[in-house]
Amino acid sequence: MKYADNKVTDLKIAYIGGGSRGWAWTFMTDLSMDDSLSGTIRLYDIDESASKSNEIIGNKLTSREDTIGKWNYETSGSLEEALTGCDFAVISILPGTFDEMESDVHLPERLGIYQSVGDTAGPGGMIRALRTIPMFVTIAEAIKEYAPEAWVINYTNPMSLCVKTLYHVFPQIKAFGCCHEVFGTQKVLKGICEEALGLKDLDRRDIHVNVLGINHFTWFDQASYKGIDLFPVYRDYIDSHYEEGYSEPDKNWANSTFECAHRLKFDLFCRYGLIAAAGDRHLAEFMPGEEYLKDPETVKSWKFGLTTVAWRKEDLKKRLERSHRLVNGEEEIQLKPSGEEGILLIKSLCGLARTISNVNIPNTGLQIPNLPEHAIVETNAVFARDSIKPVIAGSIPENILELITPHTDNHERILKAALTCDRTLVYEAFAADPLVKGRATEAEIKSLADDMINNTMKYLPEGWK
Repeated sequence: MKYADNKVTDLKIAYIGGGSRGWAWTFMTDLSMDDSLSGTIRLYDIDESASKSNEIIGNKLTSREDTIGKWNYETSGSLEEALTGCDFAVISILPGTFDEMESDVHLPERLGIYQSVGDTAGPGGMIRALRTIPMFVTIAEAIKEYAPEAWVINYTNPMSLCVKTLYHVFPQIKAFGCCHEVFGTQKVLKGICEEALGLKDLDRRDIHVNVLGINHFTWFDQASYKGIDLFPVYRDYIDSHYEEGYSEPDKNWANSTFECAHRLKFDLFCRYGLIAAAGDRHLAEFMPGEEYLKDPETVKSWKFGLTTVAWRKEDLKKRLERSHRLVNGEEEIQLKPSGEEGILLIKSLCGLARTISNVNIPNTGLQIPNLPEHAIVETNAVFARDSIKPVIAGSIPENILELITPHTDNHERILKAALTCDRTLVYEAFAADPLVKGRATEAEIKSLADDMINNTMKYLPEGWK
């Protein structure tokens, strides 16, 4: 890459999962709206035809007069071709298909174990990890060989185990995980602040927070807007709105299984004293199964939903149809900022800005002193030229640490299970998971784990058979 006149040109970015019909389009759109970066995006995907479609879509976007960020999109036929000489690598893949995810999410329901997402924690998150980790081993080995100095940005779930695998294979890798859940909670605080204090048009970035926890189970122990401590504001709002929750503008939890009324957040604040900083659907899966996910009626009472995989399959059909329209010029991508910070972080690492944002990286700096060094934690960090410096977040309160520890312990079990093809570790991890613990017999847990493993077997190494 070349730096001149406060711009970076000839930047080379490998996009692994370049056939994406979601994140790739978001990434392209954000790039096209910023003229301080330009270069080449190398799209690599095991479905090369999907990358070819995105190559056409990306280059159509670049050719438009109303786009100021100009990029050349190329399909790469291998990881070697995509990664060699690249400055950044973005990883955004779907491990397996929605058929495997259907098993991840819905098979545990036979034991009365419900999951609202199924991609991070719980039985679904762990089985998803078993098929994702071998893919990330391959990716990490390729980065080590072909692009050891590149910055690696992961968007794939389960986030913690994906990042953990990258560092396990290549300890010197410069990798981090990005997640927008913290932004969503900042937006909730922004809305409550505007409503409660009569303020207008706040920027969620002006809601300053201290972030500590693990991905999708993240917490704020400080939150402020300029000189205002938002904890008393949040507490007063909960006292007045506990039953109905918080309704975001233009969103309704009852019309979309991806939305919530934030009642679960409110309840966690009342119980634990910190602001839980992820969507209610994610937070619920880290808590004991008899609480928020006991059954569908309990879920409904907390005003969030169980996302069905049938919906995801139908949505994929619509995305494929949209891809066809975009390729053929029957539709254009709208130039609307996504609200993600990936482009800003790339600019910061190139030296064009200095940014503080939440990030998922190893706890080697003891950002959270009472979690293990080998844990992947989510805290704030300072992004500057070729540098990520984690912010010391401080210790997690003991009552919340007790909730987090079973999950960091399971990250160790599942990584080892994936690398050694050890079913015993999977049984142990299932039994220790809060959604499962105390709700099934040992025989039921083994049977469930075996059936879920068998349903994803084609993505697993030979040793599992």
